[in-house]
Amino acid sequence: VQLVESGGGLVQPGGSLRLSCVTSGFAFSKYQMFWVRQAPGKSIEWVSLIHWSGSTQYTDSVKGRFTVSRDNAKNTLYLQMNTLRPEDTAVYYCAKDRRGIERGKGTLVTVSS
Repeated sequence: VQLVESGGGLVQPGGSLRLSCVTSGFAFSKYQMFWVRQAPGKSIEWVSLIHWSGSTQYTDSVKGRFTVSRDNAKNTLYLQMNTLRPEDTAVYYCAKDRRGIERGKGTLVTVSS
């Protein structure tokens, strides 16, 4: 199983980023997939999930700002992040479970002026 995230970087408050996660080694289209994040000095936090059917859920702090999507033909998961805040600064991981036990190596998102 491989999960490879990309798309992170430095962005000013109010800006946007789009994260991608290319997966392989498992039947992606049949799995519920997750984005989790870990801010400096904090534990991993669940951010969003997308069911294999396309239904989505979000943690309260990102509702209305983040959108998770998937392309099953490309085995790829996405996270569109808008109106970013400094408190969104974290390493973002795609994962096969809510706690992020089976996750990729992550991509760093830094929101700062």
